[in-house]
Amino acid sequence: MLRVAEPGAARRGHRYRVFERTGWIGVEDVRRLDPQTWTYALGSTKTHMTGVRREKPLRGEAVVALQAWIEAAQLTEGALFRRLYRNGRPGPGLTPDQVARIVQRRARLANLPGDWAAHSLRSGFVTEAGRQGVPLGEVMAMTEHRSVGTVMGYFQAGALLSSRASDLLSADTVD
Repeated sequence: MLRVAEPGAARRGHRYRVFERTGWIGVEDVRRLDPQTWTYALGSTKTHMTGVRREKPLRGEAVVALQAWIEAAQLTEGALFRRLYRNGRPGPGLTPDQVARIVQRRARLANLPGDWAAHSLRSGFVTEAGRQGVPLGEVMAMTEHRSVGTVMGYFQAGALLSSRASDLLSADTVD
């Protein structure tokens, strides 16, 4: 959803592609392991308040977008995701309200119906993982969901999109 490009806004496009995969972290929370792999560290969350650094891998297209964003915005410290001023200069870190507005704007640009919020990124990740057949345990390890019941609603919605059970009455499956 966030990949819908704005004309003439290449740097914003890099930010959106990375943002949909990593959330709100600081430059100091990402580190490069090799050219194709970075990690990002999660701080305290509602399910993990111990302050223990938990790192998640980032690979593929997300790494390309992350590197492009860091280079284009010339980031060395502070918030990874920031406001971009009209002159292209990065400003302060994004607030939760700004993130919500970005998600809503990108959904409108993509002509997606419904209500969208920052949580849509996390739930969309789980739904897409289900659609692609990623094992539930791997999804939960990335999202830090503790409750299988909570994550299953999103996961099943995605998995059902490619389920053979949804097409039982088609000509090829009926004897």
